[in-house]
Amino acid sequence: MGDHEAMSGNTGLSGSDSFALPAGATGSYTRAIERARYLLDRAPGLAEEQAREILAVVPASGEAHLVRGLALAGMHRLDEAVTALRESVRRSPDNYEAWRALGEQLVLLGDSGGADFAFAQQLRCQAKDPQLQAAAVAMVRNDVPVAERLLKQFLKQHPTDIAALRMLAEVAGRIGRYRDAIYLLEHALELAPSFDTARFNLATALYRFGENAKALEQLDLLLAKQPRHSSYRNLAAAALGRIGDLDAAIAHYEYLVERHPAASKIWMSYGHSLKTVGRQADAVDAYRRCIALEPGYGEAWWSLANLKTVHLGKEDIAAMTSALADGAERLSVEDRYHLHFAIGKAHEDLGQDEEAFAAYDDGNRLRRTELHYDADEMSALVDRSIRTLTPAFFAGLAGGGCNKADPIFIVGMPRAGSTLIEQILASHPMIEGTQELPEIMAIARRLGAEHLESKFPETLSPKDKLAELGEEYLRETRIQRRTDRPLFIDKMPNNWQHIGLIHLILPNAKIIDARRHPLACGYSNFKQHFARGQAFSYDLTTMGRYYADYVRLMDHFDTVLPGRVLRVFHEAVIEDTEAQVRRLLDYVGVDFDPACLRFHENRRPVRTASSEQVRRPINRDGMDQWQRFDRWLDPLREALGPVLETYPYA
Repeated sequence: MGDHEAMSGNTGLSGSDSFALPAGATGSYTRAIERARYLLDRAPGLAEEQAREILAVVPASGEAHLVRGLALAGMHRLDEAVTALRESVRRSPDNYEAWRALGEQLVLLGDSGGADFAFAQQLRCQAKDPQLQAAAVAMVRNDVPVAERLLKQFLKQHPTDIAALRMLAEVAGRIGRYRDAIYLLEHALELAPSFDTARFNLATALYRFGENAKALEQLDLLLAKQPRHSSYRNLAAAALGRIGDLDAAIAHYEYLVERHPAASKIWMSYGHSLKTVGRQADAVDAYRRCIALEPGYGEAWWSLANLKTVHLGKEDIAAMTSALADGAERLSVEDRYHLHFAIGKAHEDLGQDEEAFAAYDDGNRLRRTELHYDADEMSALVDRSIRTLTPAFFAGLAGGGCNKADPIFIVGMPRAGSTLIEQILASHPMIEGTQELPEIMAIARRLGAEHLESKFPETLSPKDKLAELGEEYLRETRIQRRTDRPLFIDKMPNNWQHIGLIHLILPNAKIIDARRHPLACGYSNFKQHFARGQAFSYDLTTMGRYYADYVRLMDHFDTVLPGRVLRVFHEAVIEDTEAQVRRLLDYVGVDFDPACLRFHENRRPVRTASSEQVRRPINRDGMDQWQRFDRWLDPLREALGPVLETYPYA
């Protein structure tokens, strides 16, 4: 049954209800458009047919193209809807409704840049005041300084204009000033609580600022009014995923993929959630559906390869290589480097080492074009920490932190076995696994810990601030805790840079340093594309220097805070699992539980690249895989220096 028949059957309408527009009868145009709009919510198939009949007579009708686009969107034919809506705004560039509809469909397709442009055009069309129109034009051109200046001038004269407040909030959001955007949108909603567009903008700003629970509060209000609104559900799913409510996120994605089966971005996000909860076969299917819709979608290919336990074959390599060749002009840099990493993984699985390393090298080279990483700056930060964080410094601030012992921090290099340690500990009935939490890094950033010119760690004084910071960390991470277990894990690896801060604000927290052979760890990072962060990892030399700096600082803490950090070597966990599990649990201060040896039976959500590996019993797979690529690792070896020679597991 086609859309036309299905919709007719559901509404009592039939093809005879369509209002045909005779050739030349332009006087009937308005009634025909009204009839088509009437059908949109009742029978989008008939509305689309009516719009086509109008366009057969009036092909330049922007309004008819709009109605057809809305009808196609109602039938979940996203790509066709976008094509029709683009034609509508081409024919009627001042129709704000068409621009808004185009923006909403582009959001579902994952084209955030195109959506931003469309929404800016919508504002341009809606603005009545010449100054607001000029600001909207500046936003369309992405001329942020001009738009900001015009909007601030306008708001001095009209401080309660909700449209201007919303526009200025969008300007702030474009340059990452989300706190300002949130303030402006909250003010607009105080003035006009039913301003749903501003409420959705507020939810988006809160999500981007990391305030996921608050974003969901706004989305709940919106969904109560429009429970089928796809953009609201899409953002809600993303926010729910961040706070660990994967079941609710998956429910939204299931609704969305049924409603928008041609939306490749949604299929990919759905796959991510399925992977996290261990539904590997369903995740593979979702990624494959995404790729079928968009063969050059690099992130979907890499997500498939990144399952680790899935092996891509020769046909997959051919498909990815073809996508790279066919889309040379069209594919983004992001698509291309994702494809190179996935091709490398496929070649490695087939034992084609030279081809694998060449593909990884291409992916890393492309990724470096988008990043800035200064190895000298990291070395200088470590030098400063070693100079400042002395026994006397710690003694002067002793007794000032929050005494709660809830957190267990696992730090170190990425790809060093931290997910395995987390899975072992999270199998204990007293310990909850969460994810890589950003709160310590956010506190450190606010205190200036990441800037050479800052006063950190002097900003930690006086010591009465320390307890407040510890309590802030516990309060901000509370949303990630889904159980009543007394202890929880924060697995952010980069927190090795902030051991001093952790010790001072949470003196009873446990800290575990997960360490792996430098060459094995370095190679594993080099072939891995990370969703965010880890800018050091896309070059063998900078990676070696980063590892060496990490070891230098951890050695320093062993000296000035003896016994504070428990070091766990990945090789030791593999060779004598039970002894290391007992050692871990003893350090944490909980009784041995045999469930920790059966960690692979734990079905908790796991977000990292090792999610499928830790759902299998201990094995040596991948332990010595780096040795196949040893001949290409000289830059890493040279940068590591003495660290490589002193590693206890050669």
